[in-house]
Amino acid sequence: MKKIKSDLVVVHAKQLLTLQCRAKGARSGSNMRELGIIEDGAIYVKDGNIAAVGPTDEVASKIDLSRVRVLDCSGKVAMPGFVDSHTHLLFSGHREEEYFRRLQGASYEEIQKSGGGILRTVRETRRASREELLNNSIKILDSMLTHGTTTVEIKSGYGLNTENELRLLSLCREMNEKHGIEVVPTFCGAHAIPEEYQAKADEYVSLIVNEMLPAVGRQGIAEFCDVYCERGNFSPHEAKRILQAGKTYGLTPKIHADAFEYRGASDVAVEVDAVSADHLTKTPPNLIERLASAGVIGVLMPAFDFTLGSETYANARGMIERGLPLALATDLSPACMTESMQLVIALACLKLRMTPEEAITAATVNSAYALGRGEKVGTIEVGKQADIIILDIPNYRFIPYHFGVNLVEQVVKRGIPLFKRAS
Repeated sequence: MKKIKSDLVVVHAKQLLTLQCRAKGARSGSNMRELGIIEDGAIYVKDGNIAAVGPTDEVASKIDLSRVRVLDCSGKVAMPGFVDSHTHLLFSGHREEEYFRRLQGASYEEIQKSGGGILRTVRETRRASREELLNNSIKILDSMLTHGTTTVEIKSGYGLNTENELRLLSLCREMNEKHGIEVVPTFCGAHAIPEEYQAKADEYVSLIVNEMLPAVGRQGIAEFCDVYCERGNFSPHEAKRILQAGKTYGLTPKIHADAFEYRGASDVAVEVDAVSADHLTKTPPNLIERLASAGVIGVLMPAFDFTLGSETYANARGMIERGLPLALATDLSPACMTESMQLVIALACLKLRMTPEEAITAATVNSAYALGRGEKVGTIEVGKQADIIILDIPNYRFIPYHFGVNLVEQVVKRGIPLFKRAS
């Protein structure tokens, strides 16, 4: 057989999790447990894309191993890079004292009403220089990469005026150019009502619809539009108005829904054909069925509930039984400081009662579909982008089992090795 020249080949993975499945699109129900495992697996990468996948003997027979970069994964697990489908990582300032106030009984809403929370971060982010914001964000992305994340969504939302929201989204573009992680930008100008509009929320919604969204659309600097639809922020009516307006500028709707209480946000997700409804901690069962029927993906973020010290988590088991595709995300923000999708998978198993297979699916292929990237990343398949992580573990169940440490040994993005842990 003619030898094929390759850029890189991963060989002898004890378990290669391809995430291949007969189901198309975001996985739901029993399909969330299909990891497409190949024992002694190999991946052949050409020009940044996956050219062959299979047992090592079969793949190696097509390649001149002396002329390619070989990553020997003997005794280890190889799988798609994690896709973090919901973050607010572009900000200045931290809120560690508020974290401990919450542990002492203060609610998230009480902290926000006292001038803390999102509005505090808005004040600090507006004051920060472009260089400071970029450097802070690159540092976070570096940490995410070493923990195995290869694609990440970043929301604006700490500017809350036209100038600063556009500044944050332009920084997302710059990060995408400067960093190995693929950045997916989301406009979230409807993250909170800014202080200068506290008594005139209608005017702020009109500013978003009539000024911010047209500017975002003209500049082409976002792919999604998100609204924080919770008490004290935006009503379902306001959220629907904003998301429908965003669609006219080519922005796919997302929505923060039912994190603290059910007040109609998940209904809005159905009505505007949102790609995802995020949080869903307090979503009633009948709405889960509506979301599933409408093709909405539920993005769950157990690390956020964990940092609240909450005893209530999203009913992931009921969601899976009702056919809702689930994704996972860190919700990294000043209120939830973790870069690790490995920790999120562990919490999903422990607190959401998801199986390891379901959690891994939610952290890869389903998150990719929640970002409109499902045909490009999230699985190890021929023709897809070669985003691969190698974990120094004997089997995939160690991801949730051996928690609190970084299990990732190597990270490959678009076929380029970007990280290797020092031996």
